[in-house]
Amino acid sequence: MNVYQQIVAEIKAASNIIITSHKSPDGDSVGSSLGLLHFIEKLGKTATICHPDPAPGFLNWLDTSGFLLMTDQSAAVATAFTAADLVFCLDYNGTNRVGYDMQVLLEAVTCKTIMIDHHLNPEDFPTITVSETSASSTSELIVDLIEQSGNGDLLDPKIGTPLYLGILTDTGNFRFPSTKPHTHELLAKLLAAGVAHHLVHEMLSDNNTASRLRLQGYAMCEKMEILEDYMVAIISLSKEELAKYNYQKGDTDSLANQALSIKGMKAAIVFTERDGIMKISFRSKGEENPVNIMAAENFNGGGHANASGGMSELSVAETLTKIKDLVPKYFSVK
Repeated sequence: MNVYQQIVAEIKAASNIIITSHKSPDGDSVGSSLGLLHFIEKLGKTATICHPDPAPGFLNWLDTSGFLLMTDQSAAVATAFTAADLVFCLDYNGTNRVGYDMQVLLEAVTCKTIMIDHHLNPEDFPTITVSETSASSTSELIVDLIEQSGNGDLLDPKIGTPLYLGILTDTGNFRFPSTKPHTHELLAKLLAAGVAHHLVHEMLSDNNTASRLRLQGYAMCEKMEILEDYMVAIISLSKEELAKYNYQKGDTDSLANQALSIKGMKAAIVFTERDGIMKISFRSKGEENPVNIMAAENFNGGGHANASGGMSELSVAETLTKIKDLVPKYFSVK
């Protein structure tokens, strides 16, 4: 019995399954959660998705109405954790990634827990761990779960569409080095199962609001600084600037990739002032320009070599100065 068959056996033996993922959700965390949920349903079982906070606006076309959210349904989430006899931990590798309130619940459970994740340095808290750092996304690993457990015939558009979305977004539209031949083999299986991939692209690409485009235009025109010697772009946005353009969650998610698309650019760093801290997104190109080390050593973050996150409790100006001072340490002169 391989690990994926073991996981399916645990699903079939459980009565109260919950699916968790990390704080500040993205396409992969939401997509893998929904894909797993619908697979569990196909196995004749039920599950509840418990997330720390809502999905970003650009994913509103997905049906997330059944999610229990720690932000406004904490009592229901606590009840779900108390009743759970199996907990899935998707797209995160440490209990602190779910936010303090959910972390307390997660660390208190006595039932079996299953981690399925692709980030570096997983903590040793789950009963069963699937940690594949070479995988493009957690959504890719959910497709592996379905296929390698012998349940590939259960794949359908309801399961496959959010999984396709998760792979698409976490690979940067298949541009990151994490996109391997195996990734495309699994994508082919999703298409064969009826996933309308063109509609996923349309829902993601043709989902802008006027305020989002104005904010992005302002950021690129007025707030982008390029350190020409190192070919690193930096964009900073204060809470006042975000408010001016009616910021909604997800409105700045594409800025780093836009800046990185400039010819010759090695890396792009975008930070926004939210909830009293600076939330930082790091993106880069090539094995020679990793950003996860910079994020981990200086901004309490980490992630993948070319796509990482972090945070700063300094002011906007102080954070900008700190990043500029650090760039020469982590990037070579062009």
